[in-house]
Amino acid sequence: ILARRLGKNPLTYLDNGASAQKPLAVIETLDRYYREQHANIHRGVHQLSEAATAAYERARERVAAFLNAAEPRECIFTRGTTEAVNLVASTWGAGTAADSGVATGGGELPPFRAGDEIVLTALEHHANIVPWQQVAERTGAVIRVVPLAPDGSLRLDELAHFLASGRVRLVAVAHASNVLGTVNPVREIADAAHAAGALVFVDGAQSAAHFDVDVRALGADFFAFSSHKVCGPTGTGVLWGRAALLNALPPYQFGGDMIKVVDFAGTTFREIPERFEAGTPNIAGNIALGAALDYVRSARAAGATAHEEDLLRHATERLLAIPGLRIFGTAPAKVAVISFLLGDIHPTDVGMLLDADGIAVRTGHHCAMPLMKTLGVAGTVRASFAFYNTHEEVERLGASLERIRKMFA
Repeated sequence: ILARRLGKNPLTYLDNGASAQKPLAVIETLDRYYREQHANIHRGVHQLSEAATAAYERARERVAAFLNAAEPRECIFTRGTTEAVNLVASTWGAGTAADSGVATGGGELPPFRAGDEIVLTALEHHANIVPWQQVAERTGAVIRVVPLAPDGSLRLDELAHFLASGRVRLVAVAHASNVLGTVNPVREIADAAHAAGALVFVDGAQSAAHFDVDVRALGADFFAFSSHKVCGPTGTGVLWGRAALLNALPPYQFGGDMIKVVDFAGTTFREIPERFEAGTPNIAGNIALGAALDYVRSARAAGATAHEEDLLRHATERLLAIPGLRIFGTAPAKVAVISFLLGDIHPTDVGMLLDADGIAVRTGHHCAMPLMKTLGVAGTVRASFAFYNTHEEVERLGASLERIRKMFA
C-alpha cells in the first residue's frame, strides 16, 4: 500500500495515529490461518482445533512478552482499547464482586459509591472519558479533571491536590496523547495514586504504537491497547490487568467458554483469562496480532523508535518554518504526532487539499472534544508518523502546506 500512487502523487500516509498499515507477515498470517488452519478453539479435541488453540495461546504469550506482563493469563483479548476500558468500567462500575468460586484479590475492588472520585485528564480520548462518566452517573461518583500546562503536559500539582482528598478511587490516564503527542509520566502518577489508595487505568493505544511498554515498571493496575495501531488487524486488542484485580471483577459478557459449570439453578464462572472471553473470539485476528508484535519488536530492535523521534524533530522544524502555522503540544516528551492549524484555514480544507497531493492526514476533534475546548479550537490537522515513514515524506508535507498557505494568502 505504501507504494501506491493517488493520481499523479505517491501516497504519503501520515494517519498512523488512527490506524497503522499492515506488514506482509501479518497479512500472510491471516491468509494462512483461514486457508489452512481454521477451527474453533479451546473446546475441540480434533487436530485442527488443538492447533488453532495452541496458536491462539502462543499469541497471548507474545502479548505478555510485549508488555512484560507477569504471566500470560493477565492479558485479555478484546476488540480494542475501547472495549477494554468499557470492560473494566462496566464490571467494576456495576458494583458487584466476582462469584465466590474465584479469588477476589483480598477485596481490592470494592464498588464505587456516592462521593468517590474518578480522576481523568484534559487530554483523554473519548473512550477513556465516557465509560467513566457512565460509572459516575450510575454510582454517584464524581469526575475530576487534571488540567494542562501551556505546553500540553499535565498539571501534576493539581493531581496531587485531588489525591489529597482521600476520596479518589481511580486515576484513568492516557500514556500518550493522540492529539498532542504528550507522553505522560505514568510511573509518577501511579506511585502518587497508590499512595492515596487509588488504582490506575492506562490507555496505551498510542504508547504501544510508538515505544516499548513495561507494565510492571509503569506501576499500572490496568493497561489497554489496540491491535490496529501496532500494525495488527482491526477488531482486536488487549486488556492487561494485575491478576488479583481481574479475578475480582465479575464477567463482562456471558456465554460459552467462560463458564465452569452451568445449571438452571446457577452458573459458576472460570478464572482469567477465559472469564472475559465469552463466545468464539477473533481467532485469526488475535493470532495475527501476535505476528504484528513480533514484527514491531524486531523493527524497534533495529532502531524504529529512534527513527520516529528523528521524524518528529524534522517535521516539527519543517512545519514551524511555515508562516502562520501553529503546533499544539510542545511537551518535552512526545510521540511522533503533530497537531496544527495553518493560519485561519479550516482544518478540513487543509486536509482535503493535502489529500489532493496524496498526503493522508486526520482532521477534526480526534475524539478529544474536551481537549479541543481546552485548546480553544474546534479541531486541528494531525500528522502522525510511523517507523515506515521517511524524511522525504516530511518534506512533501511541508511543501504541500506551503502551497496551501499561498492559495489562501
